[in-house]
Amino acid sequence: MTRKAITTSHAVVSCDVCGRTLLRGEHADVFLHGGQRRMVCELCTPRAAHEGWIREGMDDARVRDRGERRSRSLLGRLRTRLAEVPAQPEPGAAPETEYEAPPLEPVPEPEPEPEYQPQPVEPVAVEEESQAPRSVHAVPTNADLKIARAVELFNVSEHPRTVSGVARSLGAPVVAVRPSQTEGSVVMIVVAWELSWYRYEVDLGNEAAGVRVTEQGSELAELDPDDQTANAAADETGRLHLAA
Repeated sequence: MTRKAITTSHAVVSCDVCGRTLLRGEHADVFLHGGQRRMVCELCTPRAAHEGWIREGMDDARVRDRGERRSRSLLGRLRTRLAEVPAQPEPGAAPETEYEAPPLEPVPEPEPEPEYQPQPVEPVAVEEESQAPRSVHAVPTNADLKIARAVELFNVSEHPRTVSGVARSLGAPVVAVRPSQTEGSVVMIVVAWELSWYRYEVDLGNEAAGVRVTEQGSELAELDPDDQTANAAADETGRLHLAA
């Protein structure tokens, strides 16, 4: 039993724009560029035309179009010259009488336009806009009031979501809220578990700044004893509540 080698007669054609080998059945267009024939796939045809490549066959059409235009322009010039030649009168025809145009009536001169005089502009009084007074929050002087206000700002921030998520894994945290010993308008909030803790800072003098995280750790030994003394608690949603 002899083996027969099966070969295909399909010629391998590559696109001269993208370099891709054309598949069987895919049609390639022939363009002319730099005096050479270029094979271009259907996907790269717009790109080849944009680069100034000329599709094969289009150059002959342009030459024929130019020749037709040249012949039409030559015939047009001959017709124009024949139209300019005055027609000779036939023998025996009566001579044409010259037409005399009637005299033109004098055109009256236009009246001069009045000069433009700008109207005086009255000054417009501009009322000064009254600036709305800025709302300034007074910082409480009492430590309990500072703590209560800091807890309110914490509960309306995005941080209760973090406390609630960690509490699902580590249980209820220890919450310590106390004013800063160095800055009178700052209140510190520490939320701690056995394996994680967060320290938050609330500036009552600039409540628009919101609540921010200043420190984070993984061991309770890293905190001071005051930070581990709970005076508040967190519910299931992560919101803080002061101890009675």
